[in-house]
Amino acid sequence: MSIYVGNLPYEVTEADLNFVFSDYGSVKRVHVPTDRDSGLPRGFAFVELETKAAESNAIDTLNGAEWMGRTMKVDEAKPRK
Repeated sequence: MSIYVGNLPYEVTEADLNFVFSDYGSVKRVHVPTDRDSGLPRGFAFVELETKAAESNAIDTLNGAEWMGRTMKVDEAKPRK
């Protein structure tokens, strides 16, 4: 499973997200998509943790939490179509 993290400030980095999600388990991967033209982050990211239990705990705890002045939207990532 992968976690979708939305409503992020544009200055967020992979290291920032790694730090926050490491409280819930071992972080396998963090991906912050960037705009093709500007190269700037798009305001959302994907995070993978070592176990599904850790991912579920992170989703339950962080969804709706305020971080860096914004209310995060944290949910299970939907597969690409």
